[in-house]
Amino acid sequence: MKSLMCRAFGEPNSLSIEETESTSPGHGQVRIGVKMASINFFDILMIQGKYQRKPPFPFTVGTDAAGDVLEIGPGIFHPIRSK
Repeated sequence: MKSLMCRAFGEPNSLSIEETESTSPGHGQVRIGVKMASINFFDILMIQGKYQRKPPFPFTVGTDAAGDVLEIGPGIFHPIRSK
């Protein structure tokens, strides 16, 4: 899968699109086949190191996404799966 990666604090143009390994979702997570994504103000603060939470490098950027749910991890209620 492709991921927008932040390897050091900087500006949005310092990010790189990289091939990363896809994993199965853990407890309370879902795997999404992303069709469209964006970075928002929160993401920009994160990559500039100006947000209160500073994740360890490298980290994947992007909190806005739209697509299809591909896999549901344990602990997620889904009305079809729960029948």
